[in-house]
Amino acid sequence: MQNLRPSTIALGVDSGSLSTGYGVVRAEGSLHRALGFGAIRNDPQVPHPERLALIYRRLRQIMDEFHPDLLALEDVFVSKNVQSALKLGQVRGAVMVAAAEAGIPVVELAPNTVKAAVTGHGHAEKGQVQFMVKAILGLASIPKPHDAADALALAICALNRRASAALEAAP
Repeated sequence: MQNLRPSTIALGVDSGSLSTGYGVVRAEGSLHRALGFGAIRNDPQVPHPERLALIYRRLRQIMDEFHPDLLALEDVFVSKNVQSALKLGQVRGAVMVAAAEAGIPVVELAPNTVKAAVTGHGHAEKGQVQFMVKAILGLASIPKPHDAADALALAICALNRRASAALEAAP
């Protein structure tokens, strides 16, 4: 028997040059299930271009494994440290290129939008977001590391937005 409810898979990515969190979530109707999550760790002694290459390669492996329908990425934010902001922008670029090469659309989400989608409050604390990610996905414990929990929250938010848009577009 065919599944009557379409499923959608989102890959959330929490960008960082030393730790890039990822979370893969499948939505079937209103149910969300984590398919995989973790972090791509980089050695701070490794030159930045090599870190970008590792992030790119590992994300392509994740994309090839899970075949996401969309990739959710946090919007650019303003930073007081220009060097950190530039490096984060370069990581985001590597993520976007990996998605574009795989033919996966990228959805950029503001941090407050993600928090509101997961907790109901746009200024929720990190612990509240982690607790709600655990609850929404029916996990036994809060996802670790925190970068993975943030990536899962991004994926959940993107899936909810996509479902809302589909409902609005339906006749």
